[in-house]
Amino acid sequence: MALPHQYVDVDFCVVGGGIAGMFAAIAAARHGAKVALMHERPVFGGNASSEIRMWVCGAAGENNRETGLLEELRMVNNYRNPYKQWPIWDSTLFEFVKNEPNITALLNCSCMDAEMDNNQIISVTGWQMTTQTFITVRAKLFADCSGDSVLAPLTGAEYRVGREAASEFGEKVSQTVADRKTMGMSCLIQARRYDEPSEYIAPDWVLHPDPEVLKFRHPVLDNPGENFWYFELGGDRDSIHDTEKVRDELIALALGMWNHIKNSGEFPDSEYWQLDFLGFLPGKRESRRMMGDYIMTQGDVLNEGRFDDVVAFGGWPLDDHHPGGFYHKGHPNTWGKTPAPYGIPYRCLYSRNIANLFFAGRNISMTHAAMSSARVMATCGLLGQAVGTAAAIAVEKDTTPRGVYVQYCDLLRQTLMYDDCFIPYTKRRMSALTMSAALTSTGTDEFLSNLRNGADRNNRTYDGEQGYFCAPGTTVTYTLPEAAYVNRVRLLFDSDLDRSTIAIENRVERIHNTRANVYKNTPRLTMPGTLMKEYTVEFMDEHGIWQPLYADSVNIKRLTVIPLGKTVQSVRATFISDWGKSNTLHLFSFDID
Repeated sequence: MALPHQYVDVDFCVVGGGIAGMFAAIAAARHGAKVALMHERPVFGGNASSEIRMWVCGAAGENNRETGLLEELRMVNNYRNPYKQWPIWDSTLFEFVKNEPNITALLNCSCMDAEMDNNQIISVTGWQMTTQTFITVRAKLFADCSGDSVLAPLTGAEYRVGREAASEFGEKVSQTVADRKTMGMSCLIQARRYDEPSEYIAPDWVLHPDPEVLKFRHPVLDNPGENFWYFELGGDRDSIHDTEKVRDELIALALGMWNHIKNSGEFPDSEYWQLDFLGFLPGKRESRRMMGDYIMTQGDVLNEGRFDDVVAFGGWPLDDHHPGGFYHKGHPNTWGKTPAPYGIPYRCLYSRNIANLFFAGRNISMTHAAMSSARVMATCGLLGQAVGTAAAIAVEKDTTPRGVYVQYCDLLRQTLMYDDCFIPYTKRRMSALTMSAALTSTGTDEFLSNLRNGADRNNRTYDGEQGYFCAPGTTVTYTLPEAAYVNRVRLLFDSDLDRSTIAIENRVERIHNTRANVYKNTPRLTMPGTLMKEYTVEFMDEHGIWQPLYADSVNIKRLTVIPLGKTVQSVRATFISDWGKSNTLHLFSFDID
């Protein structure tokens, strides 16, 4: 008797449910596409999930935090999960996908085959281990967000592995000859401090760390920034096919390090710490990188990525890890400053030889050196949202990923900015309705025009202070020259991208939504003080009567888009209070379309 075979028909199929894949699926679904999200694990989030537990890091520097779907997720987590508990984090990721009616989520389903018609993907097939069912997804468009680019060998999509020679792209790198070495993978550990002492008895198969290596990798358990990222191996091997062997080695290494911490006598108070988590699923940094219409280089990063088709940005340092990993007797990584933010072009996000294939995450079209910065998950999330938005446009316009670049790149960029994705050196274009209306306030007029200037944050790429400052209770009104149909109202608030209004002294604890080690008196996350908490929105109908439209007394969103769908004369919003109970409220945008 044959095993069952299920068929799913959608517009867009995303393979891989890490942060990039989640956001690709959600963005496409919210813009009307029917989406299947095939993910081989039981939980979403990839490296950010409880199975691996890496932090969602991104662009460094002032006001460079990623917004869009990622900031929406972070705000929900701040509100619901102030103690950074992993089950709540996992459930929030799960909810973000499952709440979208246009997404068919296929968990525990590993992509194993693809059907092709010349240079087009017709379908992909996965094996769902929990139901012992083969699942074939037929779609118009596909995205590989699997990290390891599983669709590359299955479809013939062009890709690279390893480090380029310095001469190929004129990069400032150490290797003069190209090789297949990559950054390695990590199995993390986490510890918890108790009031009672405990002992640790190591198995005889652990790997004992070399004292020469420990000179550059000295754990500090009570430092909130200690997440043992340097437990890393596999960069000098095959970062895909050797994963199981490397995993076994990493487990032995991690337990050997824990034995060293507990029993060497070099760590004060180590008797009060217990091993709280040991990751058995390696978190990967690098493997296959797909080839697109453009290959972004280290030079592009250092030159700020000023492309006409920028759809996302990076800003993490050029953080290249030595392929020898933990066995390297020297610094585990090298850091190179980047001009945060720098732009990433759309042409790096679709295949140059497979006509209906996107990709997003650490596998985009970049050199190894450029990828050492863009691989971090917050950046990958922006790439995913860009790909999902582009896919929805391609479905609506009946075109290909490349067709979006040729014909609809401006629409893509404007849609992303409307959805609160920042594009450096670029401002959002306001609707004709917004620009034709009279804008008035019961408060000060200073900075009032900023509400429709298209800059939705403060950033070094904009001149001056952005947004509007007003007292609690201020009402801002748009009055149209004559009654007109208004589809929706858009409000964008200040969520304190630098998190300076969260009353936690330690920066690591303040900016991250998940925690590594659990020490005594761990602090509690709060909502950013600058975020608007209570406000109302009303409209004046064509008969001159004010009608309520929307009210929120516990707002946790930076971006809110409110459907209206009526002919109106005026729209007004009253801003009542923020989470910090401030005397001055701050918002970035208020517009209508």
